Amino acid sequence: MNTMKKGVFIIALLLSKICLSQVSNDLMLYRKDFQNISANNTVTVTSYKKGDSHFVYAGGFGNIDVFSLNREGKLTPISNHELYKKKGPARGMVADNIGGTDFLFVANKHGDAIETFKILNNGSLERVFLVEDTDETHLGTAITLQVIHMNQSSYLFIGGLEDTPGLSCFKIHGDGKLTHVQSLKDNETIHTDGIIGMYTVKIKGKTFLYTGGFQDNGISSFRVYENGTFKNINNIGDNTTDRFLTGTYPVTGVTLENNHYVIVGHRHHKYYKRGNFIKRPNFVYHGDGVSVFKIGKNGALKPHFVLKDDENTKLQGQTRIEVVSANGEEAILAVGTRDDESIQLCKLSKEGILTPMNYLETGFSIYYGLRSHRIEDTNYLIAGSFRFDLGKVATYQVAPKIDRAGKVLRHIVNLKYKEEATQDQIDEAVETFLNLKNEIPEIVNIEGGLNDSTEGHSNGFTHCFTVTFKNEHAREIYLFHKAHLDLVSKIGPIIGGVLVMDYWTEK
Repeated sequence: MNTMKKGVFIIALLLSKICLSQVSNDLMLYRKDFQNISANNTVTVTSYKKGDSHFVYAGGFGNIDVFSLNREGKLTPISNHELYKKKGPARGMVADNIGGTDFLFVANKHGDAIETFKILNNGSLERVFLVEDTDETHLGTAITLQVIHMNQSSYLFIGGLEDTPGLSCFKIHGDGKLTHVQSLKDNETIHTDGIIGMYTVKIKGKTFLYTGGFQDNGISSFRVYENGTFKNINNIGDNTTDRFLTGTYPVTGVTLENNHYVIVGHRHHKYYKRGNFIKRPNFVYHGDGVSVFKIGKNGALKPHFVLKDDENTKLQGQTRIEVVSANGEEAILAVGTRDDESIQLCKLSKEGILTPMNYLETGFSIYYGLRSHRIEDTNYLIAGSFRFDLGKVATYQVAPKIDRAGKVLRHIVNLKYKEEATQDQIDEAVETFLNLKNEIPEIVNIEGGLNDSTEGHSNGFTHCFTVTFKNEHAREIYLFHKAHLDLVSKIGPIIGGVLVMDYWTEK
């Protein structure tokens, strides 16, 4: 490289780092699309890049919906596939390439089985193998899956909940079949009762696996060997000082420079009924927080940092943590919450310090359905609603925050009704729409009425409504609010057309 080119390269590199630093300090989520699913809710979401195509898999009770995802964040339905015994939900899902073939592995929670689907060229699925639970394995109420690639073979690690907790490993063959390697039954030492999150990292040729125990209130470290066998390294339980692990839930990790971190969230047991399926009902609520652990040289975890929830964050009932991006210096994380019904963005520094950024109130609870996906230079989050009355999956772009100071959002809805709609039906629809102000507190104002234009450009639209919101959060809550969904369901049969536009304006 000549001197001039080298200088240009260095300047470009410095500028890119400066821009990334500036952007990462003020990122926000912007919804790009949402689509209906055929299941009654979304429990798990995953995604996969196959060739030049990007696919999204939304698993619910009984089946899996397949969508394509384009570079603008738009979803297009492709197919849906029935789960074994029509059970489910498809709780754990992971897609990967094994020996040149793309597969989707699915933990059928109440089917007590692991299903292997071949991913076809258009993204749709073909079941090629199924393994059911036995006395030897721990596949009952299977929840979490993790693929680990070793030098010669690939393995699927499986974690479950409730009746037969433990950790199992299966070898993945080139045709998608699974053969049992090892199972480790949960005991009082390890934290494998309710493995709802797993993370894998390779350090200097050694492979380590980390599991969170929802019922055990802790996290465990394992060394994984070339043949798929594994052994326990260390175990860390909950306390009220340097970790928050009561109801350990999501587990992920990232490497920044030479530092390896495991990030762990929890849905505290206070969010469940005591004595239901919680094994230790005599817990004490000590708040919500995301715990950061540092990986030592031998793979053991050490408590490092805790980001505690406060009035400026949305960390109550964490159910999924996704790494949005990482550049060696810092990582951007997204925390999905079931109780706050939000996605919280956080930044992890190379020193292992986690700081909150912005959040978006999604308007629906996230159970395990949150997935980060990158298309070219754009980062997306795909989220599914756990609510049984919603049945949708949504996409969000992670982008620099837009300054909305001093502005409000106008949501304009133009409607026309079918010819067979009676005046009484129309009057009731108008009254119900205007009454949303009393049902949804996030609405600042709502007004509307009958079209009075005589210019001849109304295209048959007869009614116009203007809804005012103070921010993005309010619009999301309105859009997915039960009262709004009930309205859409009620007046849908008499609607002949709808035109919706939003814009920001001065207060």
